[in-house]
Amino acid sequence: MSLVLDSAAQDLLFREARTANTFTDEPVSEEQVQAIYDLVKFGPTAFNQTPLRIVLVRSAEARERLVAHMSEGNRAKTATAPLVAILAADNEFHEELPKLFPAFPQAADAFFSERPVRESAAVLNAALQAAYFIVGVRAAGLAAGPMTGFDAAGLQKEFLDGDHTPLMVVNIGKPGEGASYPRSPRLAYDEVVTTV
Repeated sequence: MSLVLDSAAQDLLFREARTANTFTDEPVSEEQVQAIYDLVKFGPTAFNQTPLRIVLVRSAEARERLVAHMSEGNRAKTATAPLVAILAADNEFHEELPKLFPAFPQAADAFFSERPVRESAAVLNAALQAAYFIVGVRAAGLAAGPMTGFDAAGLQKEFLDGDHTPLMVVNIGKPGEGASYPRSPRLAYDEVVTTV
């Protein structure tokens, strides 16, 4: 059975798309990022919650502050990527639920009145949104280099606040020479899927 999405789009989004470690110096525009967000904001989340928050690191001064919090192996690529995005989970996402989930405006109080519950939901659903964001970057003809190797407490203090949990840092741009490692193996269908 074939997929509805044409083969070229499947390649762009999945089969040929790769995590990039080097980039050209071609800039990533605000318009490109807005187009990416305007596409991926429609990805599903529980209660239509939208906990993902994105900090675009564009200035040289902010880039320097960010690189200081990256793991050693991630510093050079973060320093040289055309654009870097910090993806974080907003633990106070529930404040927007009456607007975002009008079918049940009481959802915020009914399910998310306790901070630990909100934090768990925020991280899970922002991670879903982060995955959509990476696919959206690919849909824009760009490459993403998502990383979790950083000092989370330092990054939070430098760029966020106590209500936001950093999830990942994503380098974005056109892939440069030798941008990707050889494709690693993936588990086969029968190794992953069980029918009951």
